[in-house]
Amino acid sequence: MSEQDKTRGAKKFKSGFVAIIGRPNVGKSTLMNHLIGQKIAIMSDKPQTTRNKIHGVFTSDDYQIVFLDTPGIHKPQSKMGNYMNQSAEGALKEVEAALFLVDVSEGLGGGDRFIIEKLKSLKTPVFLVMNKIDKIEPEALLPMIAQYNELHEFAEIVPISALQGNNVNTLLEQITKYLPEGPQYYPADQITDHPEQFVCAELVREKILHMTREEIPHSIAVTIEDMRVQENGVVYIGAVIFVERDSQKGIIIGKRGELLKEVGKQARRDIEALLGSRIYLELWVKVKKDWRNQERVLKDLGFRND
Repeated sequence: MSEQDKTRGAKKFKSGFVAIIGRPNVGKSTLMNHLIGQKIAIMSDKPQTTRNKIHGVFTSDDYQIVFLDTPGIHKPQSKMGNYMNQSAEGALKEVEAALFLVDVSEGLGGGDRFIIEKLKSLKTPVFLVMNKIDKIEPEALLPMIAQYNELHEFAEIVPISALQGNNVNTLLEQITKYLPEGPQYYPADQITDHPEQFVCAELVREKILHMTREEIPHSIAVTIEDMRVQENGVVYIGAVIFVERDSQKGIIIGKRGELLKEVGKQARRDIEALLGSRIYLELWVKVKKDWRNQERVLKDLGFRND
């Protein structure tokens, strides 16, 4: 038995699943990436950036936490929106604790109240995680905490700044108190259970979100159709960007292909950091009309009832 195993045996290793929930654009993916210490969930200021349930794995000598970054719970406008809500709500059924993330710079809103009503039926501990404290005056926090306390009895209340990392270690310490004894589900060096293709596709989509506006961010999907290591050691990645209309295809490509080139350049940089190797990224744009309401297409893109 190794010294590490002996230490773990004495300390009783703990593990568990923790969901990060909240309305769109409150910083769930930012928090996930900070907790894991590496970018696995894409970020932008566009609502509904996260579409699938993302698993991030944090491992220490004493415990392992599998975080579930969920899509923002919202009023759905399409079948894809329904899948996103089902994914977020389904995550609450399989966890040791739920982190209810709110944006203190915007205050308590209707979306927060809607989610709190859903949380009342949970038997698992719910943390109120008050994000973006760097954007408000400290004296504004206590009245806000009182507001939330009137609506639900939270197991813990932790003010943080996910972007700056303020109090994130305190949040981790509080979570570990609620973890049961359990196995190490993933190897210590594994940070997500998603295949590399999924994360690469998401990184391409993130760049498009940053460079477009209006209906474009909601109308795109990205899938990796080919990924292989070439003889020269460079990883070849062929990605397809789906849009819903011909006019959107023109916007994504841009004048003389400039926007698509910039998407490829920025995505390649992030993917090389993720994979730790040189890559050759090839992008195509295809029209798949009304794909957000086609169940077969949604399933092909990874949206499922489970």
